[in-house]
Amino acid sequence: MVDATLNEHAGDDETTGPAAGGGRDRAMTRRGVIRAAGVGAAGLALAGLAVGPVAAQDATPEAEADPVADPEAGGGTPSGEGGELTIYSGRNENLVGPLLERFGEESGIDAEVRYAGTSELAATLLEEGENTPAGAFLAQDAGALGLLAAEGLLQPLPEELLNRVDERFRSPDGLWVGVSGRARVLVYNTDAVEEADLPASVRDLTDPRWRGQVGWAPENASFQSFVTAFRQLDGDEATREWLEGMLANEPVNFADSNAQVVAAVGAGEISVGLANHYYLYAAKEEEGEDFPIANHFFAAGDPGSLVNVAGVGILAGTEDEA
Repeated sequence: MVDATLNEHAGDDETTGPAAGGGRDRAMTRRGVIRAAGVGAAGLALAGLAVGPVAAQDATPEAEADPVADPEAGGGTPSGEGGELTIYSGRNENLVGPLLERFGEESGIDAEVRYAGTSELAATLLEEGENTPAGAFLAQDAGALGLLAAEGLLQPLPEELLNRVDERFRSPDGLWVGVSGRARVLVYNTDAVEEADLPASVRDLTDPRWRGQVGWAPENASFQSFVTAFRQLDGDEATREWLEGMLANEPVNFADSNAQVVAAVGAGEISVGLANHYYLYAAKEEEGEDFPIANHFFAAGDPGSLVNVAGVGILAGTEDEA
């Protein structure tokens, strides 16, 4: 598992929103917040920050990002609890807004959600400290949660909640849990490249065979998270050598857009591209199932097989209840 505390970048679906801060006082007790997390976090389909094989999924980006678990499948839903909860969300309102509305309806909790970039919200929480109005932080990446955990701003979650999540995809100290994940893949044009000819490792993309044929989005936060994983696995020097080797191999730069990488692969402009797994499903939905692209998952333990987690933590200053 990659040390999530070192990844301080936001994810693909972050959006700029109103500045956090101010607002109503927290009225929920610790118990209420913990039960809220049971609905809003562990009740979701889960993934995390890890390096290993990932099975291909058949979901759209929206469905993959925040699927809602079947209430009958276990876990339970608090109802009629009442109270208020301020949530800082680094996840895009388009993705999690409906989920949080449903959470409020089913729990009876009046949730005030403040949307902004994960990095911005993490910085705000560091500045606010114990005076923050926030009771919960929904972060686009584990790095922000790791940062707050290291600063003592998150409180331990109960075992019954933590145990719903594979230990690879939660805080080693029990301070946050993953709620969704996105896998790094090599998307390839199925008309131009045979699957058997694809590299076993992302490290192999510096081979001259791929000169001018690889698309990437180095300004994208998920790419930067991938680089962080690379550094943790191979060290700074090896990562620098790989980046220099990639540049020498003339990759096609798509700035911060994974979607454009995938579109270019499907159009035959390039043979392969580094992106997140779910962009393939969006492209096929838009272009049709015959759009000639497929996801290639690198071998287990490879930096290119990173799964980057989004997660939730409860702020340490939230009032306790016996």
